[in-house]
Amino acid sequence: MSTTERDALKRLAAIHAVRYVKPGMTVGLGTGSTAVHAVREIARRHSAGELPGLQTFATSSEIARVAAAEGLPLIDAEGPRTIDLTIDGADEVDPHLNLIKGGGGALLHEKIVAQATRRQIIVVDESKMSPCLGTLHQLPVEIIPFGRESQHKFLQELGGRPALRTAVGGAPFVTDEGNLIYDCTFGPIANPEELAAELSSRSGVVAHGLFLGMTDDLIIGTPGGIRHLQRDQVTGLVREVPA
Repeated sequence: MSTTERDALKRLAAIHAVRYVKPGMTVGLGTGSTAVHAVREIARRHSAGELPGLQTFATSSEIARVAAAEGLPLIDAEGPRTIDLTIDGADEVDPHLNLIKGGGGALLHEKIVAQATRRQIIVVDESKMSPCLGTLHQLPVEIIPFGRESQHKFLQELGGRPALRTAVGGAPFVTDEGNLIYDCTFGPIANPEELAAELSSRSGVVAHGLFLGMTDDLIIGTPGGIRHLQRDQVTGLVREVPA
């Protein structure tokens, strides 16, 4: 499938997800190409008068610029105490709706928003579906610049092959919080909960791209139409619901 075809499926899924945005909501805006489609559809509905009282909160300076250009009302960086609904993308999704995120470089902000949100809707095209996290995508790990070589060694000891992310021109990529990112090749991750705990316990690691148990709804764009999966918040079981 071509990049253009995948983008069309992401746009289809994002537009479907925006149906769940209601008047008066505070909505988290994810980062990345899928999120841009959602932002533009939210802005279309807002400008048409369908979403009075809407407030939005961006997960990155990049998406904040898009939202502002589209005329959406933005909450500043201090943020709301709670968020009603967040629409975001993912780099990889397993059968339990666990995710790898952070390809766009906003994993710390995205995780803060996800943890503050009542309902997290993830939007992907079907190419992001995976039998096991780490099969399709590297795992981003955000670190503070101080002592970065010790973090490189730590990530290697965990079984990863870390590569410092670079920006255009070859300089290190710097996040909105002034941090760096190691993109780590682990291969299929047999126990993502264990790896997440190891990463979270390490001083200097400020965020990792394992988003476990945070997804309520997954909207998948496929050539045959939309698929909608939901995770039960009590049992953790995933079921398909009518799209």
